[in-house]
Amino acid sequence: MDADAAAVATGIPATTGRAGESLLSTRIRAMLSWPAERAQAPADPVAALIKAHRTVHSGSDVALLRRAYVVAERMHRGQMRKSGDPYITHPLAVAEILAHLGMDGTTLVAALLHDTVEDTSYTLAQLRADFGPDVALLVDGVTKFDKAHFGARAEAETIRKMIVAAGQDIRVLVIKLADRLHNMQTLDARSAASRARIAGATREVLVPLCDRLGIQALKRELEDKVLLFLDPDEYGRIDSMVSNRPDWNDYVQNLVTIGSAALRRERLDGRVEPRPRHYYSIWKDTRQAGSPVPMDLPRIVVVMDGDEADCYGALCAVHQQWKPIPGRFKDFIAAPKNNLYRSLHTTVLGPDDQMVEVLIRTEQMHRAVEYGVVAPYRYPARPARRSGLGLFGQTRTDRREAPPPQRQPGEHAWLRRALDLEQAAPDAVQFVETLRCDLAEQQIQVFAWGRQLLLPAGASPVDVAYELGTRTGDRCVAATVNGVLTPLNAALTDGDVVDILVSRARNHPGPRREWLEFVKAPNARLRLSRRFTEPEVAAGTVSDRLQLGRAAIGLALRRRDRALADEQRLASLAVALEYPDLDTLLIAVAEHRVSADTIVDQLIASVDNQGEAARSTPVSVVAPRRDAADAPARRSSTSLAR
Repeated sequence: MDADAAAVATGIPATTGRAGESLLSTRIRAMLSWPAERAQAPADPVAALIKAHRTVHSGSDVALLRRAYVVAERMHRGQMRKSGDPYITHPLAVAEILAHLGMDGTTLVAALLHDTVEDTSYTLAQLRADFGPDVALLVDGVTKFDKAHFGARAEAETIRKMIVAAGQDIRVLVIKLADRLHNMQTLDARSAASRARIAGATREVLVPLCDRLGIQALKRELEDKVLLFLDPDEYGRIDSMVSNRPDWNDYVQNLVTIGSAALRRERLDGRVEPRPRHYYSIWKDTRQAGSPVPMDLPRIVVVMDGDEADCYGALCAVHQQWKPIPGRFKDFIAAPKNNLYRSLHTTVLGPDDQMVEVLIRTEQMHRAVEYGVVAPYRYPARPARRSGLGLFGQTRTDRREAPPPQRQPGEHAWLRRALDLEQAAPDAVQFVETLRCDLAEQQIQVFAWGRQLLLPAGASPVDVAYELGTRTGDRCVAATVNGVLTPLNAALTDGDVVDILVSRARNHPGPRREWLEFVKAPNARLRLSRRFTEPEVAAGTVSDRLQLGRAAIGLALRRRDRALADEQRLASLAVALEYPDLDTLLIAVAEHRVSADTIVDQLIASVDNQGEAARSTPVSVVAPRRDAADAPARRSSTSLAR
C-alpha cells in the first residue's frame, strides 16, 4: 500500500520519511506532533479519537467515549502540564495512541479517565458507578499509591498492584505503556535530571515490558526516545547517517522488486516490503559490533499469504536468488521466542555484494509481531460483512465492537511468570527487584528437558534447574551442556542444550548457600534467598540478624562488582531512609522488609551524585573491586513515576 492509500485507510495524513516506515510509527509520530492549531480547543476535541477508533472498529458506539471525555475534562480543568498545555491533552493523547493500536472502546474510556482518581477528587467508587466495573479495574490498575500513606514503599506497591491487576486484564499494562509513550514524547518540558531519570526507567522496565508483551510497534517508539534523551550525540550521528544516503532508498526498492519476482517464479503468494531499522536498533548493533560508525544493513520482510510451509518455500526462493551467509540463519517459527515472536531470519549477499537481512513470516505472524497481546483487539475474530480493502490489503470487515478476546493457553506467558514471582516474593520491594532482574535486556535462550527457557545473560545450570521447578533446583547435583559435563557455576551461552541431573536420595542435603554467589535468574535468586535467610532470621538472635543483613548487602555489592569501603556512609543512608540507626536498617534487610538491592542502589546513587556535584575526592562508599576491570555498568534505581 502506498502512502496515499494508507492515508485514506487510516485517516492520518501521509508523511515522508525512510522507505517502508511502518504505518503505525508514522501515525503515532503524526498524532503526537501536537501542532499549534490543535492545542486551541477544536470544536469537537474527541473527533480525531473517534475517527481513529472507527478506522478499526467501524460500528462502535462512541457515546461512552464522549461522556468519559466530558468527565475527564471537568475533573482536570485548571490543571496544567509541565509544557504549559491543559492537562486534558495528556489523557486524550494516550487514548488516541491506543485507538491507533486498535484497542476497544472500554480501553479508550479508561485511558481518558486514567489520571482522574489519582490527581482529582473523583473517587474510584464514583467512576465504577458512572462507567462500570471493567473501566474501574483498568483505571485502578494504573493508579499510583499515595506516598503519604505508603512512604518509601509506594512505588513498589504500585508496581505490584499493576501486575496483579494485569493478571485480571492485560489492558492495564497496555494503558501504562501508552501513558509512558506520550510522556516520553513530551519530555522536553522536564528538567535535564528528570528527563534522564524517566528515560532510564523507561529503558530498564517499560521497553523490555513492551518486548515481553510483543508490542513491537510501541517498543520502537519508546526505544528511539530513550536514545534521544540518554545519548543525544549518538542519536544525532545516526540521524545524520540515515538522512544522507541518497542511493539507499533506490537500493532497498530494488531488493523489493527482485524479491517479489523471486516469489512469482516459485508461484508463491506474498509481498515484499522494506523493513528499516529504527535508530535504537542501529545503535545497539553498532555497539555490539564495536564499530566506530553507525551500522545499518538493508533489510526487507517477506509476508506470505499462506501458512508456515509457504514461509519455508519463500526461504528457498530467497536463497536461490541471493547467496546465503553461513551462520546467519535463525528459525523462530519452529522455535518461537517467549513473547510468541515467529519469523525466519536469514542474511544474504544482495546486489553489489551488500549484506541484506531478510525476515520471512505469514500475515498472521506479521500482525502478532507488530501488536503482540494487542493483536486480538485489533483483529477480533467474528463473522462480518465485507467492505473493501483493509490496512494490509486484506478484505476489511465491518468491525463492530466485540467483547474482549478470551485468553488462550500459552498466551501471556511472561505475565504468568511475573504473577508467580509476586506470589513467591516476601514483600513488594523484593518483588520489584526480582521483576527488574527478570526484565534485564541482555538475555539468552537455552533448551532443557524439551522446554525453551529465557534467562539473563551469564545464567548457570542452577538457574536452569530452578526454572524447571523448585524441587529440581533444590536437588540439582550436576549438569551437562551440549552433552558435556559442566560445572554448576558455568556461564551458559545462547542456544545451549542443558540437561539437569537430580538426586533422588532421601538424605540429599539440598541446595548450597554458595549458589547465591553466581545465580542470575530472578526465580533462582528468590528461591535460594528465601531458603537460606528466612529460617535463620526466624530462629536467630539480634546479632544473627545484623550479620544476615550485612551479608545480604555485601552480596548485593559483589553482584555489582563493588566493595563497601566506608560504613559511615551506610549509616548516613539509614538515617536518610528514616531508620533510627544502622542496626535497624540491617535488621530490616535481614527480615526482607527492605531489599538489599534497593539499599545498594541508593548507596551507588549517593556516591555518583556527590561525584557529579563536587569534583573533589570524597571517600568512596562503594568503590570498584580491584578484580573487576571489566565490571558491567551499574544499574540505576528503577522508577515508573511520570
